[in-house]
Amino acid sequence: MFEIDRPKLEGSVAVGDGRRLGFAQFGKLTARPFFWLHGTPGARRQIPPEARQLAVENELCIIGLDRPGVGSSTAYRYANVLEFSGDLLSLANALDIEEFGVIGLSGGGPYSLATAYAAPDRVKAVGVMGGVAPTVGPEAIGGGAVELAKLTAPLLQVAGAPIGKVLSSLLSVARPVAEPAINLYGRLSPQGDRELLARPEFRAMFLDDLLHGGSRRMEAPFADAIVFARDWGFRVADITTPVRWWHGDKDHIIPYAHGEHMVSLLPNAKLFEMPDESHLGGLGFAQTILAELNAAWDGQE
Repeated sequence: MFEIDRPKLEGSVAVGDGRRLGFAQFGKLTARPFFWLHGTPGARRQIPPEARQLAVENELCIIGLDRPGVGSSTAYRYANVLEFSGDLLSLANALDIEEFGVIGLSGGGPYSLATAYAAPDRVKAVGVMGGVAPTVGPEAIGGGAVELAKLTAPLLQVAGAPIGKVLSSLLSVARPVAEPAINLYGRLSPQGDRELLARPEFRAMFLDDLLHGGSRRMEAPFADAIVFARDWGFRVADITTPVRWWHGDKDHIIPYAHGEHMVSLLPNAKLFEMPDESHLGGLGFAQTILAELNAAWDGQE
């Protein structure tokens, strides 16, 4: 088993209504902070090994968090994507963090943008890797896996939580088969994702995240699918924070055209095409992403 850096601090904080939000912190809490929002599915430790090392070596603070219904976070279904921003801001306040950047992979992308919209004075830069685009409303675009969310949302409203509990029960006793399952997913994926998942450090990261997050709760992915099928509660075009968007041109889950569409809506954004990369490709560009976001943050100051 490949050994990866463990969190320096891990726990949960109260975010209102008797709920708690789980988090894992890498690097120094007093350093420049970035919240890293996992994909769908995922949990607080879905942070690339390179990013974990960079946090220690380069005076950064990277904080992964569990969305409601996975890991150490209380199950909860947001009314819309924008509502999530209140939870992240509560976590930032609890950790005494005033200004920060946000990075989101796939399903973490909409929540990253929501936080920038809600707190433009506090969010200094946003990075999105293969992020989800709206499926309804004036900024919607069709196609991709999220289109399936629109079709399944009525069913998931009723069955999502029970299915998540069953999956959590299975994962809690599935450690011996978890790594073979990750390997199987890699073999069934396009070349870009297959090559990334063949690297031992990334297999170790996904296994670490799965066993520390999904084995406790696995309701968040179904809650994501439901909320993505609704109006997000804000307009992407109203976000003024610098946004940097990375998207694989071979992405089989969120088409590259969705990245182009989103960046065309954002008034202060840049699109970075990742040739021959698929959906998980951004995880292999942690150093480039953090350097670009640091430069965007410096530009704000």
